[in-house]
Amino acid sequence: MRKALAVCLLLTVSAVLTSCSTGKKVRVAFVTNNVSDFWKIAEAGVRQAEKDFDVQCDVRMPTQGTALEQKEILQDLLVKGVSGIAISPVSPDSQTEILNQVAKKVHLICHDSDAPKSNRLLYVGTSNYDAGKVAGEQLKKALPKGGKVMVYVGTLDAQNASQRYAGLKDAVKGSPIKILGVMTDNADHTKARANVEDTLVKHPDIAGLVGLWSYNGPAIVNAVKAAKKVGKVAIVCFDEDEVTLQGIKEGAIFATVVQKPYEFGYQSVKILAALARGQKINIPPTKIIDTGVEVINKDNVDAFWAKLKRLTGKA
Repeated sequence: MRKALAVCLLLTVSAVLTSCSTGKKVRVAFVTNNVSDFWKIAEAGVRQAEKDFDVQCDVRMPTQGTALEQKEILQDLLVKGVSGIAISPVSPDSQTEILNQVAKKVHLICHDSDAPKSNRLLYVGTSNYDAGKVAGEQLKKALPKGGKVMVYVGTLDAQNASQRYAGLKDAVKGSPIKILGVMTDNADHTKARANVEDTLVKHPDIAGLVGLWSYNGPAIVNAVKAAKKVGKVAIVCFDEDEVTLQGIKEGAIFATVVQKPYEFGYQSVKILAALARGQKINIPPTKIIDTGVEVINKDNVDAFWAKLKRLTGKA
């Protein structure tokens, strides 16, 4: 029922925000929480929306993945005069003040990771708690007899990370799976791999590894391959990095839970363009547009990858 409602809400917004090639061209911005291939897919959605809705979008990807860097980006965008900003806040609770300052001046929405305590207009993206539960169900399938598991992510300050972790823990509750804890890397890809290597050395009996952010999957599978433990450790991760998809094809990764980053970009720009032109949009009572998730495994990875290449123009 919840998924059906989310789809209906998304369709409602889509119907209201019809393509508009007339009127004043506006400038908006799309801010990510780090640099990764995941965001390149979102950017493809942004670029398509630019064409469909006659809007210019400034895509910003903070190289350090910090709240301070995002603050500097937001301040720069305000100076440059954008009419709206879509952001994936790194640390929403600590960023409430700056987000509210931005919301006073331009239309502000969140994508990927929400900041519900702020004055953002709405959130476009994944229901991260539910996505975490999906990952947990895949982990139980990968480890029917249970075992020790370590989890990896950039930071638990981000709402998407904390909610995914909460969903993961709830999904495996009562099973023979024991989550040892979470290792963070602050969006440092080198540290992300080092964390996995550290786990493999300190816990030689580790049964499963879970990556909550897009680059964690590649970090995990590369470390596991280097340690010659492919097939000995179950891997469940998030998103559709090419290294992750190749890992599934090779049998090194059990499954990945993919979001719809293309829709993050497309829907965010679509909404901001409409708001800039004073068009009425139907904001759901929850102020959330859930774009949903999909599980990719060895059975559907080829078809999914082919579709992804077409979507991003790599086919």
